[in-house]
Amino acid sequence: LKRVNGLPLGAAALAGTSLPIDRHRVAEKLGFSEVARNSLDVSSDRDFVAEYLFCLALMGVHLSNWAEEWVLWSTTEFNTIELPDEFCTGSSIMPHKKNPDVLELTRGRAAKTIAALQQVLVLLKGLPTAYNRDLQEDKPPLFEATDTILGILEVAPPLILGARFKTESINARLEDGFLDATTLMEGLIARGIPMRSAHEMIGKLVQECETKRCRLIDLPVSRLEEICPNQGQQLRELLGVKNAIETFKSYGSTAPNQVRAQLEIWQEKLQANP
Repeated sequence: LKRVNGLPLGAAALAGTSLPIDRHRVAEKLGFSEVARNSLDVSSDRDFVAEYLFCLALMGVHLSNWAEEWVLWSTTEFNTIELPDEFCTGSSIMPHKKNPDVLELTRGRAAKTIAALQQVLVLLKGLPTAYNRDLQEDKPPLFEATDTILGILEVAPPLILGARFKTESINARLEDGFLDATTLMEGLIARGIPMRSAHEMIGKLVQECETKRCRLIDLPVSRLEEICPNQGQQLRELLGVKNAIETFKSYGSTAPNQVRAQLEIWQEKLQANP
């Protein structure tokens, strides 16, 4: 930030000047935090452009990750989210198809922000010190990447607000895949069983469930007693995705109370910085 806010005025194109100017006074009057220390360097410095474009590129990557997940979740196979119609289009041939166009364009346009960063870095890497006319070519990628991110951020909030998570579909599938296996393993660890041994024990139970085509919670308490004598019932209470999530304690985890705390933190930040 200090480098971006360093006053270049007075570098006199590259080498400074013999005139009695006061660059520090000018910096103070104009609100700069410091004065650029090297006149030769500052005349060609575009680090702030590259750093800014890196931030935009990283934003583009994260927005693309979000878009990809929601495109995937909206498919018939996943069926966990319903996108608002105003951000989708119909298929040219399939009347039943709902294309997540805005999300796909978000994912695609993120590539432009990455390309803008690469363009500026390639532009800079072959230049000698001091100003060269090549540097005027930093403007197109800078402006285009900015417009791209601003465009995405303009449509993302209303799309998110208009989306609906299909909780009934999500809940129906939560128990698939042994999501509570790790919690059961940690329950054994908490009871003094070494992690290596607990990992092996739960692995065998999962294999048994796959053979019987059942869930961990479907195993009888007696089977859990064989693993940890006199604690089978307590272990059983850890099973099931809802119980498993409720046992989470670490800061930033998916425990309901932790999720609520994070929501409150972000709501406060957004209200303080509208």
